[in-house]
Amino acid sequence: MNKEKVLKRAFEIIPGGLSWGIILSLIFLSVVYPIASAILIITFDFYWIIRTVYLTTLLIMAHHRLSREKNKDWLESCFNLPKEKDWSRLYQLVIFPVYNEGPEVTRPSLAALKATHYPKEKIIVVMAFENRNKHARENALILEKEFSSEFGAYLSTFHPDGLPGESRTKGANSSWAAKAAKEYIDGRKIAYENVLISCFDADTCVEPEYFGCLSYHFLTSDKPHQASYQPMPVYNNNIWQAPSFARLVEISGSFCQLIESMRLEKFVTFSSHSMSFKTLVEIDYWPVDMISDDSVIYWKGYLHYNGDYRVVPLYITVSMDVAYSNNIWRTTVVQYKQKRRWAWGVENFAFVATGFLKNRDIPLTKKLRRLFHLLDSHVTWAVWAVILVLIGPLPILFGGAFFSSMSIAYNLPKITGLLFNFTLLTSITWIFLSWAILPPRPKGISWFKNIILVLEWAFVPFLIIVLGSIPALDAQTRLMFARYMEFNPTLKGNKVL
Repeated sequence: MNKEKVLKRAFEIIPGGLSWGIILSLIFLSVVYPIASAILIITFDFYWIIRTVYLTTLLIMAHHRLSREKNKDWLESCFNLPKEKDWSRLYQLVIFPVYNEGPEVTRPSLAALKATHYPKEKIIVVMAFENRNKHARENALILEKEFSSEFGAYLSTFHPDGLPGESRTKGANSSWAAKAAKEYIDGRKIAYENVLISCFDADTCVEPEYFGCLSYHFLTSDKPHQASYQPMPVYNNNIWQAPSFARLVEISGSFCQLIESMRLEKFVTFSSHSMSFKTLVEIDYWPVDMISDDSVIYWKGYLHYNGDYRVVPLYITVSMDVAYSNNIWRTTVVQYKQKRRWAWGVENFAFVATGFLKNRDIPLTKKLRRLFHLLDSHVTWAVWAVILVLIGPLPILFGGAFFSSMSIAYNLPKITGLLFNFTLLTSITWIFLSWAILPPRPKGISWFKNIILVLEWAFVPFLIIVLGSIPALDAQTRLMFARYMEFNPTLKGNKVL
């Protein structure tokens, strides 16, 4: 094994090793030295209260900005730009990677694209199918008959299975489709710098003003080719039909993205995103052997431009499906696998760390800060709920009579209870904001569902463990022991496992 592979394996072990080290150390201290464990837990509780205030404040600010900007007439704003910033020269290339999603899933996405206010002759659509799906060509033909005449160009691509150096990942399919689009663009002599590419999940429905918003921010950004553009994901397509806890998990995911949009130094692309096609070609497309392609593409840009690359938040929503199945157990499995795949983004740590070692042009302080942010986010994801819910009571359980007689034993449950009460108060804010991003209640859905939308927040203690920390620990543990995950597509269209 060469030096680079040894370093990569070491970096793959660090996140999981740190997460398990924190958990096992606190358990060990709770048994042999409960006072030290209690002090650490109380310190963490106070830290979490401060962090919750901070994150909730950011959420309120981001939500306010989203409410202000999502319905803005962005295309009109493009018309008002100076002549040298001519929006009409821009083409919108849209790729929908498709695996097992049928026309019932992809049709609404294409219909939403058709309903956008951007000139359709400037939109190039690529439906990127996997050739290993036996229904791919049949589904492609159905969609071509319905939508091929609606846009400036419409391509169907079929990504071959088993290409050398590739894994079965969305990034491999997206890159194949982008290269096919490049041939089309080259044939029409369209300049790459005049093409904005958006890679959307198959179920992504854009707002009518999405491309106007994207074009405006691209044209008004400093160094527009050295940026990715990230809309705010919401899971509204089927949110009224989804089970309560599945809906709650996805709303929380949307809120996390809103919070991250206010922390620009930590903001990384997620799921559906956009960027300059010129940039995509220069950094050699999405990775073809990594599951977390949607975030790795940001890091590829960051390394290519020696740290001078950023994510520009677009305060406009793209709507996707809530992942669920036909009963609670199967829905839990679907959600768990999806969250574990998201948590597999921890593989970015080794990718970035090895990239930083090769790059001598990024300042050391910047490298250390970005690596710390990346490590902190994944370790915190894995351990915080375990500490608060499972480890918090252990010093009292194992402390014995001597520990129970001390004031710290009296204060520990009170402080933990204070934290949960405080979390309940912040949850009220989250409940209110979650109502504000809901689509109108469809006909046939009982008004009683509005009450359920409030009561479902009682699931939070269950969710933060089962669909929060545990999937993250699962992903980090697999990476520690080199049990590399394969891409597991989330079931869409309410399919049954």
